[in-house]
Amino acid sequence: MRRYRGLTLRVLGRGAPAMGPGKAELIERIAQGGSISAAARAMGMSYRRAWQLVEALNADYREQVISTAIGGARGGGARVTDFGKRLVAAFRAMEGEASAAIAADLRRFERLLKHRQRR
Repeated sequence: MRRYRGLTLRVLGRGAPAMGPGKAELIERIAQGGSISAAARAMGMSYRRAWQLVEALNADYREQVISTAIGGARGGGARVTDFGKRLVAAFRAMEGEASAAIAADLRRFERLLKHRQRR
């Protein structure tokens, strides 16, 4: 997952996050592996939670973000739609632009923090 130091961007829609770093990563991992289950395992979340996020994504946007096919003997799987790819690209661009826009402010803020070693 891409993390920008000191910044986590979440886009809110109807009172709930419509897109954030977790949903973006889930979409990217589904695009890589073609599987909601594999994406969930890689992210350390349950399949049920990943499926709930996929359903929320498809419900929140004007177009389908992830298309699915039922498994079984013929395989099944998941595919990120072209709209879903554009959605993640737009979100990642916003993350980068927001990070760049506050870089100087973030450095000033970090100087106010105590420095301690992480475990």
